[in-house]
Amino acid sequence: MATVTIIAPRPLNGITHAIIAAAMKVHSALGPGLLESAYQACLLFELHSEGLKAESQVALPVLYRGVKLDVGYRIDLLVEDAVIVELKSIDAIAPIHQAQLLSYLKLSDKNVGLLINFNVSQLKNGIKRIVNGRGWI
Repeated sequence: MATVTIIAPRPLNGITHAIIAAAMKVHSALGPGLLESAYQACLLFELHSEGLKAESQVALPVLYRGVKLDVGYRIDLLVEDAVIVELKSIDAIAPIHQAQLLSYLKLSDKNVGLLINFNVSQLKNGIKRIVNGRGWI
């Protein structure tokens, strides 16, 4: 008789912790001041190295009046099909950036997102966790 191994999905808090740890590795190696695309490529590499399923530039259609419209929105990183990561390399995170991530969460029906700004001296000051609705533990 064959045995079946069931792999339970990681809890969202574990996924966000792993993403933040990977982002800190990238930031420690590269520092601030580079283009967002460089951080994205390095973070994607780091997440894959940690065994996480991560995709970059995932299309995000808008559902309007029952019609799915491809209007060019892209999720920077989607990790484990559960957490949206929006990357920035800017002077400071503004409320509009948080609103953008919350809109992406709503459009994709995801519950948790991380907004990470790499253009800071200490990365802990550039991370915001955004939650949409319930079921995010």
